[in-house]
Amino acid sequence: MGQRFTFVRPSALPGFGITLGFATTYLSLIVLLPLIVLVWRASALGFDGIWQVATTPRVLAALEVSFVTSALAALLNAVFGTLVAWVLVRYDFPGRRLLDAAVDLPFALPTAVAGIALAALYAPNGWIGALFAPWGIKIAFTPAGIFIALVFIGLPFVVRTVQPVLQDFECEVEEASATLGATRMQTVFRVVLPALVPALVTGVALAFARAVGEYGSVIFIAGNIPFVSEIAPLLIVTRLEEFDYAGASAIAVVMLTISFVALLIINSVQALSRRRYEGA
Repeated sequence: MGQRFTFVRPSALPGFGITLGFATTYLSLIVLLPLIVLVWRASALGFDGIWQVATTPRVLAALEVSFVTSALAALLNAVFGTLVAWVLVRYDFPGRRLLDAAVDLPFALPTAVAGIALAALYAPNGWIGALFAPWGIKIAFTPAGIFIALVFIGLPFVVRTVQPVLQDFECEVEEASATLGATRMQTVFRVVLPALVPALVTGVALAFARAVGEYGSVIFIAGNIPFVSEIAPLLIVTRLEEFDYAGASAIAVVMLTISFVALLIINSVQALSRRRYEGA
C-alpha cells in the first residue's frame, strides 16, 4: 500500500494561528474593548437603572425616531440604490463616470456640511421647501427631514454593494430567459433579483447601521424637538453635556443592543438567501 500525500496550497500570509491571533487582537482593541468600556460605564446604574433610563418617554420617542426612520431610509435606498447601480452598469451615456463618482460624495462630504446644505434646501424658504410650503407641507425640522438626511448618507452603501454583482452578472442569462418566453418583469424578479438579494441585503444592513448612529447631517435638519424630531444620538450628547455619563452610556447600550439584534436578523436573512440562490 503506497503512501498518500496531501497537497497543501501555499499561502502568502502566515499560518492560521498567527493570522487568527492578529485578527483577534486587532478586533479586541478596536471594537470589543470600547464596547466593553461602554457596558461597564452603564453597569454603574445596574439593570434596573438602565431599564428605567431606557423606558422614559423621551428616550423611547428618540429611539423610535432613530430606528424607524433609519429602517425606512434603508428600504428606500434598497429600491433606488439598485436602480442607480443598474443604470451605471448597464448603460453607457455621457457623464456616466461623473455620476459614478458623485455616488461616493456622501462618504467624502463632512456630515455637518451635508446637514447644513439639506436644511437650506428643504427649509420653508429653501429651493425645495418653498415648493411645498404653500401646501402646508413642512419637510425640514420634522421627521421627514431626518428621513431625507438618512437617505442621502445611506445611498452609496447600497449602490457599491450591488454594483459589483451586476457587473459580474452575465447578460446571456437574461437573454436565455427572454428566449424561453419570460416577460421583462419575470426576468427581473425570477432571474436577476435572486442573484442580487445577498448583496442587496448587505447594502441595506450597512445603510441601516450607518443611519442609526448618524448625527452630524441630522441635527441641522431635524429641528431636535423632543418627542417629535429628536434622535437618540442627540439625546446621548445632551446627557453628556449634563455630565450624566452613566445615563448616556445606558442609552448607548440600548441602541447597541437593538442594532445588534437587527443586524443579526439581517445577516441571517442574507445567509439564507445566499444558500437558496446557490442551491437553485
